Amino acid sequence: MSPARVVSLVPSLTEAVALSAPGSLAGATDWCTHPAGLDVVRVGGTKNPKADRIVALAPDLVIANEEENRASDLAALRAAGLDVLVTEVRTLPQAFHELDRVLTACGVRARPRWLDEAEAAWAAPPEPAERRTAVVPVWRRPWMVLGRDTFAGDLLSRLGVDHLYASHPERYPRVPLDALRAAGPDVVVLPDEPYRFTADDGPEAFPGLPCALVDGRHLTWYGPSLAGAPAVLGRALRAARR
Repeated sequence: MSPARVVSLVPSLTEAVALSAPGSLAGATDWCTHPAGLDVVRVGGTKNPKADRIVALAPDLVIANEEENRASDLAALRAAGLDVLVTEVRTLPQAFHELDRVLTACGVRARPRWLDEAEAAWAAPPEPAERRTAVVPVWRRPWMVLGRDTFAGDLLSRLGVDHLYASHPERYPRVPLDALRAAGPDVVVLPDEPYRFTADDGPEAFPGLPCALVDGRHLTWYGPSLAGAPAVLGRALRAARR
């Protein structure tokens, strides 16, 4: 199987394909920041890709994700005659399965080393001293948190952190700040994406509660960053104590 000519609409998958099938990427979104210095045609955002630009690139394959990309945009690309592969990633095992599927579709013959390293890292993640509860905001104004069936929630659970809205009927519910405080979590986990929480923007909303500022790429991306994610996230979570 010869390498495919690929357009990626998912930052995680852009990084995975760029490292595993060098030269195959023809286009990627404006949000595809890894690997550094990636030199491909930019095709707009994950939520507003420029269909005409993608079609002009004449890719063999467009890779997308059911959460990050809109169904209407993907339908338009299919209507233009393009082959669109859509992934679903809500758990770590799903991530590994979908990564294998994507890389195979992109013509990668040998399983990349980083994928083996990622599976090994998550086979024995750092053992937590104790299980803790958390709320995990992903946006403010309005406040939104992790809810049910999220990849980030699954990773946190494997690191000993159970987020309090895991059984909420919505995947990313809007919850008033007073309710988040009243939930009484052991820790508040604040990633730097999609909202960029920082030491000066986020912790002040949760006085008296320990806050873990975490790298959003290691929490929400499924690609080469998975290999280092257990250690990176584990350090940030351990640093947040009462």
